[in-house]
Amino acid sequence: MEKRTIPVIGMMCAGCAANVEKKINSLDGVAEASVSLPGRTVLVEYDPDVITPGKMQEALRSIGYDLVTEEYRNVEEIERKAYAVLRRKTVMAWVFSVLTMCLSMGWVHTGGRMVSNVIMLAVALCVMVLCGSQFYRSACSQLRHGMANMDTLVAMSTFVSFVFSVFNTFWGDSVWGAYGMEWHTYYDATVMIIAFVLTGRMLEEKAKNSTSSAIRSLMGLAPKMARVVSGGEINEVPVATLEKGDVIEVKAGEKIPVDGCLTGGEAYVDESMISGEPMPVLKKAGDKVLAGTVTKRGEFRFKAEEVGQKTVLAGIIRMVQEAQGSKAPVQRVVDKIAMVFVPCVFGISLLTFAVWIIAGGTQSLPDAILSAVAVLVIACPCALGLATPTALMVGIGKAAQENILIKDASALENMRMTDAVVIDKTGTLTEPFKDVDFTKASSLKPEEREQLKPHAAEAMAMLADNGIEVYLMSGDNDEAVAYWAEKAGIRHYQSKVTPQDKEDIVRKLQGEGRHVAMVGDGINDSQALAAADVSIAMGHGTDIAMDVAQVTLMGTDLRKIAGAFRLSRKTVGMIRQNLFWAFIYNVVCIPLAAGLPHAFGIDFAITPTWASAMMAFSSVSVVLNSLRLKYVG
Repeated sequence: MEKRTIPVIGMMCAGCAANVEKKINSLDGVAEASVSLPGRTVLVEYDPDVITPGKMQEALRSIGYDLVTEEYRNVEEIERKAYAVLRRKTVMAWVFSVLTMCLSMGWVHTGGRMVSNVIMLAVALCVMVLCGSQFYRSACSQLRHGMANMDTLVAMSTFVSFVFSVFNTFWGDSVWGAYGMEWHTYYDATVMIIAFVLTGRMLEEKAKNSTSSAIRSLMGLAPKMARVVSGGEINEVPVATLEKGDVIEVKAGEKIPVDGCLTGGEAYVDESMISGEPMPVLKKAGDKVLAGTVTKRGEFRFKAEEVGQKTVLAGIIRMVQEAQGSKAPVQRVVDKIAMVFVPCVFGISLLTFAVWIIAGGTQSLPDAILSAVAVLVIACPCALGLATPTALMVGIGKAAQENILIKDASALENMRMTDAVVIDKTGTLTEPFKDVDFTKASSLKPEEREQLKPHAAEAMAMLADNGIEVYLMSGDNDEAVAYWAEKAGIRHYQSKVTPQDKEDIVRKLQGEGRHVAMVGDGINDSQALAAADVSIAMGHGTDIAMDVAQVTLMGTDLRKIAGAFRLSRKTVGMIRQNLFWAFIYNVVCIPLAAGLPHAFGIDFAITPTWASAMMAFSSVSVVLNSLRLKYVG
């Protein structure tokens, strides 16, 4: 069995993610597939003898999605172009929406009702074709395979309201007028639905953060070429061709290509990417060196022991990929809701139509159609789509003002439950002195290698006051780690740890039922950062740590850790408020749109026009509610 993380193109909602996951899991040879909507990836465990990524790609394309399995396709470029197209469509949809509303409300005089309706028909058709075509393509693909997502609901509600409006435009007087009934067109509903949904999509795309750059940066740590010593000659060859047992030469300033053991020479090697410690380590014959580490002084030859996917660096890359491909708890809940929401709305709409016809006969046909359309329109998931990303965007903006960068909803959900923090020492808790002679590092006292960061002890006390235990992990020696743990007021600490040790302590605490946050600043922390419930990186650290981490603290003030926890509680609270009101809106408004008051003798109906307005109001209310975060202390 093999595991691979593959980028997915075309996912827009939780329903999409659920459908992609369901489709891949249904394929022969796939043991398990887990889709990450924020990361837009799927982590697949499969039997390569039975199925290939190419076959998975074919299966997904049949339902309107795509996998990026080819090396020549650039995921970032694809997503950048898709976002630019989405932004243009959103702007265009709003321009047409304003025009349609002006015509619908009679603010623009065109010489007659028929002329206005024909103009609105043309405008709505342009919006459907130019701005909303992806909804209809996706809906058709989904329906062909017995699936549905929020695109299906958007497509059906806009299509039905448009067709009904076209019918009324040309035959309204002859059909409804014959019964003495007033008729209307609902082109404004069609256009506004598309405009609001596209706005929600754009906000969601804005809120999502690509994680692929972290993996590419990790992969870039290993050099592309290596010098192999063979028969007295030195030949430069691609690293991918190296085999176990090859003897490789490395000079000062060069990166080590694979894991191995020194056979001759000596040098100081910067292993900060693994140990997190800034001081280069002296390597002599018999010592081990690791891929991606850098020779600072001297030169040597070593024998390759682990190559390709078996190096320590490759293991870190694999761990980060798998962790990033896993699901956040909140995403699983949204997936389940999305899978139920769309079919239920369709069912309610059809039931509404049937009940009106059964209860009132053909005389109730107009009311039956209007009520069924109103259900589809009013249940359009704009508010649900905007609930999380708007709160995230405002929360992230608020956090940025406090120099705290929060990346995703899973961090916001989990931070408020954190009761244990694992923290790296060098570069995170302490600051090393820049002018220290690293060749004499072993003879220096802890306070001559580095100093405690300003407010570090106060920050640790703030965490303790909130019931959070702190665990100090460092690759440094026993004396230094014990010294700085005491200075910072940390009771739990461990020295001489590897990246795997850091991950192990995170897993151990999680196994005890703890919610763990990892705070680090180096590549050596990325493995533990990926495994933690919440990952926090220091802004002055490596790009890898910041890309992998869900939260980045800019500057050196560790009190921001407690500040991040406080802000996360408020932002998560806002997200839950938004989701609550979005669901309550549907629970209350769908029965009203279906005509439930008539069953109790109350002559009240929500027309598609009002349904569209209420749908728009629900979206605006979610945005306005989210904006309150700006003024929360």
